[in-house]
Amino acid sequence: MTDSLPMPITAPLTPAQRTQLMSIVRRAARAEIMPRFRQLGGDQILEKSGPQDLVTDADRLAEAMITRGILTMFPNALIVGEEHASDNPDIIKKIAEAELCFAIDPVDGTWNFAKGLPLFGVMVSVLRFGLPVFGLLYDPVMNDVILAGNDGPCEMVMPRRARRTLRTSGGGQVQDIVGYLPLYLIPEDKRDAVAATLPRFGRVGTLRCACHEARMVAQGHADFVLFAKLTPWDQPAGVVAVRQAGGHVAMLDGSDYRADMNSGYLLLASDPATWGRVRDTLGMLVDTPEPATEAA
Repeated sequence: MTDSLPMPITAPLTPAQRTQLMSIVRRAARAEIMPRFRQLGGDQILEKSGPQDLVTDADRLAEAMITRGILTMFPNALIVGEEHASDNPDIIKKIAEAELCFAIDPVDGTWNFAKGLPLFGVMVSVLRFGLPVFGLLYDPVMNDVILAGNDGPCEMVMPRRARRTLRTSGGGQVQDIVGYLPLYLIPEDKRDAVAATLPRFGRVGTLRCACHEARMVAQGHADFVLFAKLTPWDQPAGVVAVRQAGGHVAMLDGSDYRADMNSGYLLLASDPATWGRVRDTLGMLVDTPEPATEAA
């Protein structure tokens, strides 16, 4: 079987292919991301949708390099990179029908990166007909990577290829848990209600980096993360990592997550009980239908 032929959904990438993909991401970080960290000029940082949504030369060039590397491995794969999709949004419509799709976030946490904060990452996920089946979450600063496929455990691979299996935390009651919730992305008409729940948690914040927020949950250092803005590149890798580390993943209304979704709220938590407690606390975010009335 060649790399371009369909693979069983239970084995999205072979061990050799995972190693090769990891090498591609690391090379792109060495060549295009880290040399620009804290070295960007004003003309190398541009706004996309607004001042909180930035893109840099590192984003574009790293994505191009990773894309080229993946296509040498899987020439028939659909590639959905954040920067390419920003200019060509129709490509997102192909995800649901793609037997093999790679979604790339070349620099997740671009705002942090552009401001000189060492809290950003690279994410690559494998999607089968819109379902996430493999995720890679790479920290270019520490040069370690979290890998997870739906056929095995979630692992952290250190620079010298030392590996350790990751497990989510034991969760807990709302007043004891730590999590991430992007209040600034909550619709204004519900923001006050959500803000009123924050003191009920042990600690809630945001890292402005989906990669590191998901990594923290997969490592057992945080108990949940809520995503209020869904894209094909921001969530799928973390979904696989947290799920394979023992966590529970679902849309806030209880439905299954798909990478081609662009609305709703996605909740990743350390276990089903903790997921349920967070969901109940944030229930105001789930639109409920009006109760049915009897016909006269």
